[in-house]
Amino acid sequence: MKIELLEEVSSTNDYIRRYLEKGEDAIVCARRQTGGKGTKGRSFRSCEGGVYFSALRFFTDLPARNAFLLMQHAAASVCRTVGEYGVSAAIKWPNDVYANGRKIAGILIENAFSGGAVKSSIVGIGLNVSNDLGEYADVAVNLCEAAGRAIDCDRVRARLIENFCGTDLLSGEKIYREYVRLGNISVTTAERTFSAVALRVLGDGRLEIDEGGKISALSAAEVSIRL
Repeated sequence: MKIELLEEVSSTNDYIRRYLEKGEDAIVCARRQTGGKGTKGRSFRSCEGGVYFSALRFFTDLPARNAFLLMQHAAASVCRTVGEYGVSAAIKWPNDVYANGRKIAGILIENAFSGGAVKSSIVGIGLNVSNDLGEYADVAVNLCEAAGRAIDCDRVRARLIENFCGTDLLSGEKIYREYVRLGNISVTTAERTFSAVALRVLGDGRLEIDEGGKISALSAAEVSIRL
């Protein structure tokens, strides 16, 4: 797999699209992003000291119904990497990784489908290592603060790449389920905000909840939750 490290780019997810026409698996990382994006179009603070990572992968036999395996694999790779530095991670469904009660990493996945299968996937990961979190310091944390010591960003990037490339999708599913936070949550939809109990993550990525005895499943595109 081709690996490219850039000093600065608008967005690694956007940059890596140049490999789509080549049909080539690739990983692109940058020391800084000027136009980083999170889920639902939110901006992502991307100053030097963080790991900004995008992987492009092509598939020949991944059914669309199993696309959530890609999210689970990415989140598991982050949790394993963070854990190697003595920091306990937790996943807030579906795509945020927390440490010490604050967000340490986010994941953005863009899939292309063909004939009921995943044709290709761009997996974007932003992991805080030693970067200045600025106005987000009350809700986010970097790995150095969480671990209580200085940590080299280049080494973390290398370990994340190794963990991402060195595990398969099914092992990621197992790790995801070990780290995902269930229990009491607050759910916000377009119509209302309510309390519920998160029971489990279904195979298609939806979150099964119990709202006062009523069991239903949430889609990540439709809601936001608070632990």
